Amino acid sequence: MYNADEQFEKLGLILPPAPAPVGVYKPYLIDGKYLYLSGHGPVQNDKSLIIGRIGRDITQEEGKLAAQQVGLTMLSTIKTNLGSLNKVKRVIKVLGMVNCTSEFERHPYIINGCSELFAAVWGPDNGVGTRSAVGFGSLPDNIPVEIEALFELY
Repeated sequence: MYNADEQFEKLGLILPPAPAPVGVYKPYLIDGKYLYLSGHGPVQNDKSLIIGRIGRDITQEEGKLAAQQVGLTMLSTIKTNLGSLNKVKRVIKVLGMVNCTSEFERHPYIINGCSELFAAVWGPDNGVGTRSAVGFGSLPDNIPVEIEALFELY
């Protein structure tokens, strides 16, 4: 079996604290063999958020790193609540929402920050699922990226 926890350790990245809900919702929900993660933002290690609109306040490279940070935040929610990244069999669906100017057109490039992380953790087959990457005029607290995802569990 593929060891996602070991793969994550090899990356040398740090998981931020798993965020607590700031509204009336559950950060995750398990239904049978499926794990649903609510929309996550880019939580940093000090619990602060990366903020800014891509194309105005931050560059597309900074936006891609923000999407990676969202991915790390999602991994933190999984590890904190399920105990191990190895409980996830595969990524099924990722929805990436990009806070950007109306002229910005590289939404998939931004969300690759998260998708590349998942592929590195769960492998090129199980770590890559279906995906949408879309632009928004604003996101909560002016975060640059929000991502939700669906996973299959073992």
